[in-house]
Amino acid sequence: MVFLVPICLFAQKRVDLDKFGFTVQFRSLPNYKLDSSYRTYNVEVEETKIMETFVKELEPEKSVMIDGWKKLPAAGHITVKVKMDELIPESFATRERVENITDRNGRVTGTRTLYSQEVTYTFSANAIISDYKGIHIKDQELASRSFKQTYTSPEFPIKHLASGYFLLNSKNVISELYRKSVNKATRYLSNRLSDDFGFGEVTVNDFMWIIDSRKHPEYDDHRKAFQQLNSALFSMDANTPIDGLREQLKPVIKYFESIKKNYPSNNKHDRKIRYASFYNLAVIYYYLDDPQMMMKEASGLALNDFDANDARGFEESALRLKNQFQLFNINTRHFSVDPNSFKGPYESTAVISN
Repeated sequence: MVFLVPICLFAQKRVDLDKFGFTVQFRSLPNYKLDSSYRTYNVEVEETKIMETFVKELEPEKSVMIDGWKKLPAAGHITVKVKMDELIPESFATRERVENITDRNGRVTGTRTLYSQEVTYTFSANAIISDYKGIHIKDQELASRSFKQTYTSPEFPIKHLASGYFLLNSKNVISELYRKSVNKATRYLSNRLSDDFGFGEVTVNDFMWIIDSRKHPEYDDHRKAFQQLNSALFSMDANTPIDGLREQLKPVIKYFESIKKNYPSNNKHDRKIRYASFYNLAVIYYYLDDPQMMMKEASGLALNDFDANDARGFEESALRLKNQFQLFNINTRHFSVDPNSFKGPYESTAVISN
């Protein structure tokens, strides 16, 4: 009761909140559920006869990766068959650019015209993912001919040098464009495969709302709670269970819970400071892998009626995490993964991959 008077007096004043950032690490969970024993893969690349030489030089099969899986030279649990089609120049145009000629004083003394060739081209690639039993898993488009790309040559002072550039340098230009197209396709494929099937280590930057009004009675304790939280989360990694971390954060959780009770009125100040508690607790529970408690804080955030739109995002994140846990029959995003220990379906012992 001794604190009710100063709290109520300050409740009529303004409270400022500021974003305090932190970094946290956890393990991503796949979008697709496969047989839990499937943890090896191999990549096969098919190319057209025209592009055969380019593909062999690039060796795109070496660039395709799935986080948390082991790549085998052949006969993995899943096979990723990649088809790289031709790069096709579709249209040519000569562009001109006029620039001013100036003297040392910056005065315009004349103009000159520079020419370049613009080539519109397309590229197509796709992947088919299936398992070692021949069961189709999914198709993945990597590049489409509906996406028109443009190459622009160097500029020349003579028009015919520009208009003939591609013809004279077609091998080198196509080689470079094809290299970029293939590398882009394999990067995209790796990202999609890791999102769909991988168990990668994810490091994210996030924030909490902390009181930034120096004269507020909660100013020091708010900062102290964040510092304790930041220190605990900094030690979090994807490979280590977080049971001990939950214990470390109990005082922080207890403090933010107390704020809700100590500032119970419906005025803007109290709703704003409660908003920070609901928000911060929702974030804490998300990184503690507790979607149920995160959902509870999101509901409180909505009912608190101060920037309630944040509640919808928290509810969606909590539901997505809950569904992932149920899908894989786990309750954490913190566990070790050792790809070298995985065996292919036809291996009797694990083969260490390079």
